[in-house]
Amino acid sequence: MKKFCEINEIKAFFKNRVPYQLLDRAWQTGDNTWEAVKCVTINEDFFIGHFPGHPIMPGVLQLEAMKQLAELAVRESIITPEADRVRIVKIAKVRFRRPALPGDRLKISVEVTSIEGNTAEISAKVESAGGMVSDSKFTLQACAYEKTDAVPELFNDYDLNDNVDMNNDKIMEVMPHRFPFLLIDYIPENRGENVLAIKNISANEAFFDNMSEDMVVPVSLLCEIGAQAGCASILARPENANKLGYFMSIDGAESFAPVRPGDQLVIRFNLPAGKSRFGKGSGEMLVNGKVVFKVTLMFALVDK
Repeated sequence: MKKFCEINEIKAFFKNRVPYQLLDRAWQTGDNTWEAVKCVTINEDFFIGHFPGHPIMPGVLQLEAMKQLAELAVRESIITPEADRVRIVKIAKVRFRRPALPGDRLKISVEVTSIEGNTAEISAKVESAGGMVSDSKFTLQACAYEKTDAVPELFNDYDLNDNVDMNNDKIMEVMPHRFPFLLIDYIPENRGENVLAIKNISANEAFFDNMSEDMVVPVSLLCEIGAQAGCASILARPENANKLGYFMSIDGAESFAPVRPGDQLVIRFNLPAGKSRFGKGSGEMLVNGKVVFKVTLMFALVDK
């Protein structure tokens, strides 16, 4: 019998809450396929910070919605008592094709293309009445909770000081992102094609309260952190004054270790100069000198 999940079943399954409850209803359409609806409304908290006066649903929350539906589709096949959490471990591609706006109803579709052991390959898309909004291919993996006993390195050359190139105020001068969707704290170095940015991970983050009891930064938001670091760097260049950066695609990403409260996330990005209105960058994120995440992404520069 094909399954149908209404909102109370979805909430019990994920334990996610506002504003990261990203499925309103979900249903199985075939042996390996599911669909869901997400009704987008101006009352959602993420519109406060993305963006003031110009509300757009963050692309990475579309990715998170695809991940949630994919987890519904594969959880019974890959979960075990020893590995009872499901995370994105690799992204092959995500393309953001058109904005999702307040008032849109989004149809989310996923296909499980293969399952091997505790790993599942997923193809997914998001559509609105206007057409394709985004599509993706990614890998889910069931894993166990990993308790950390690492003592953070205090204090180091990355900590906030009076000589950083861009503090939070300067970042907000060039980017429209605001709470709860401003996800970098400062940029110690913004030199040519290379940028170094910092995000302190606190237990007070709104997404920890609302995403799950497992306090690990979702891969979708790690992608957003990387995009904001790159975007702030490029928008700070004089030739890009009065422009905005729109997230266009994730061209590859891989997670190597969880990111948790107490971590200082060091983001290193390379952003080659170009004459096109499109910017592409690749980078890595480190905690205590260890690479925890890598991502390649692209965004477009448009006039305000």
